[in-house]
Amino acid sequence: MLRRELPQGQLATYEAGGGSCSVLPPELLNRSRVTVVDIDEDQVRNNTYADEAILGDVQTYSFGRETFDLVICYNVIEHLPHVDAALLNFRDALKPGGMILIGAPNPRSLSGVVTKYSPHWFHVWFYRNIRGIKDAGLPGEPPFPTFFHPLVTLPRLEAFAASNGLEMIYRREVESPRYPEMRRRKPLFAALVDAAAAVMNAVLPGGIDVRRGDYHVILRKR
Repeated sequence: MLRRELPQGQLATYEAGGGSCSVLPPELLNRSRVTVVDIDEDQVRNNTYADEAILGDVQTYSFGRETFDLVICYNVIEHLPHVDAALLNFRDALKPGGMILIGAPNPRSLSGVVTKYSPHWFHVWFYRNIRGIKDAGLPGEPPFPTFFHPLVTLPRLEAFAASNGLEMIYRREVESPRYPEMRRRKPLFAALVDAAAAVMNAVLPGGIDVRRGDYHVILRKR
């Protein structure tokens, strides 16, 4: 959809909280002038792909109006206490017809509920012992503290966007990548989690799948 909807030629792209790793497909990255804003000094220092890497807070950092064709905000909004301020900054920085790609955990999924209501030390334990990331929790390394502002919930995000000049043109809920990762690394633990998810899916109404722990949306500026 991004390839189809974005202008051809050079793109001005803002990766909000982009850190040191881009999620853009190479075809789009190669024709983008990328600006990254991240609050973590280590992430900014380690960034090698951005044309400009800025140490700053995406909730307060503002650019000139109608500066960018695309804003990427991937696995970021769950960490922000003021999601509304960040979204309005993104909107103002977009050219007319520009788009915001958001990837975030679904607060109404099993992994989202666990992440939202468990302490940060548990997140670090999970990354180190289940995911096998030994540097987890060290300076500049995930997991980072989460807030789960109400706007992270999809219906509220869509309503806020609609009332502030943004149209949701793409929405997809997907299984959290933690599931296949756990099945590969910790099959017994994964089997227990899968069993718990299956029980929840059986009793919850409306065909809910609690394994859909992440979502991707695209918002377009009217």
